[in-house]
Amino acid sequence: MQSSGLVVDNNATLLALQDFNADFSRAGISAVLCLIGLVIIAVLSYKKVRGAILIGILATWFLGILAQLVGLYIPNPEVGYYSLYPSWSLPKFDEFGSIFGQCFNLDFSNFRILDFFAIIFAFLFVDLFDTIGTLVGVATKADMLDEDGSLPNAKGALLSDAIGTTAGAVLGTSTVTTFVESSAGVAEGGRTGLTALTTGVLFLASIILSPIFIAIPAFATAAALLYVGFAMFTSILKVDFDDITEAIPAYIAIIAMPLFYSIAEGIALGVIFYVIIKFLTGKKEDISSLMYILALIFLLRYVIA
Repeated sequence: MQSSGLVVDNNATLLALQDFNADFSRAGISAVLCLIGLVIIAVLSYKKVRGAILIGILATWFLGILAQLVGLYIPNPEVGYYSLYPSWSLPKFDEFGSIFGQCFNLDFSNFRILDFFAIIFAFLFVDLFDTIGTLVGVATKADMLDEDGSLPNAKGALLSDAIGTTAGAVLGTSTVTTFVESSAGVAEGGRTGLTALTTGVLFLASIILSPIFIAIPAFATAAALLYVGFAMFTSILKVDFDDITEAIPAYIAIIAMPLFYSIAEGIALGVIFYVIIKFLTGKKEDISSLMYILALIFLLRYVIA
């Protein structure tokens, strides 16, 4: 909602709906096109059209190009609104050497060991629980959890995420980790590693075609993510709302993730409230030893930080 321009900062209420009339030629039309794209994806999905999400993204982009042609959308790179016309220039690869392996050139001479462990723990916490939350969420939508609600072969999934995170750091890219956008593949029917391999091959191809793909605006992809969010949100039906000790922690986790912009924070607060509420209501048999340990770690993290 933020990347599409639907949600903006507001001093009084922190968040507010976009004022469509204030800057319609940029922010306003972007938000409108995002909503149109969401409708396109929803209609195509209802009609069981394969590739509904991709078609919706491309259709929204095409409508944006038309809007720019007729003057409804006016680019202004200084404020983050770029031209929607694709560029046909080839990407430059000569800067790759300037970022590869730069992580090994850090100066640790003035680094204190306690600070080092604090930073490592912070990164571990965010990466681990963001990954776990995403894996469970996507696997739930794909109906891949076992009868106990656990993810089979989770060790392999976490290991591949760890390798990707490390390799990405060496290569100088943004974090190569598990992203919730992967649920778009699940929404289209992906259930095996072939989906990920296909995506990887297409990403390699997109390096050459990146000037074209870069022109796809954020409001077009935002429409797809809004639909994916809906697809994942259906898992809330599995929460027992008749049991307050189950419903309140789930509710806290759900609202914390978007408002604090962190899956890890949502998991942490959900675990803390789960343990406290279960303990105080006398339902200690529902709390495993691991939950006690996690709740203590999460509390210490907030206290120490």
